Amino acid sequence: MAYDEHLGDRIRQILQSKQVQFYDKKMMGGLIFMVNEKMCCGIHIDKKYGDSLLMAKIGTESYETEIKKDICLPMDFTGRPMKGYIFIIPKGFDMDIDLEYWIEKALDFNRSAE
Repeated sequence: MAYDEHLGDRIRQILQSKQVQFYDKKMMGGLIFMVNEKMCCGIHIDKKYGDSLLMAKIGTESYETEIKKDICLPMDFTGRPMKGYIFIIPKGFDMDIDLEYWIEKALDFNRSAE
C-alpha cells in the first residue's frame, strides 16, 4: 500500500500558498515535508490502522492538548510515543480547513524550534 499521493498534493498546495520553502522526501514508505531542514509534517502508512495518516511535528506543549482529540494518535513506532509528534486520522484532515489547521500547527512549531 502506497501513501496517499492526493494528500501529498494537498499538503504541497498549502505550503506553497503560505510561501513556505520546503522539500519533500520519501522515507520509510511514506512522505516527509522538510521546512528549514527540519521534519515538519508528512504522510505515514499505518498497517494497524489501515490507511494513510497525517504526521505533524507540533511540539510537546501542543501535543498535550491535541492528543486528547479522538482524531489524534500518538506517533509510536517502537512502543514508546515520540514526544511532540502526532498522527491524525483521515477524518481529521478530510476538509481543507482541517488539513490547513494541522499544517499551520506544524509550521508554528517549526518556526520556534532550534
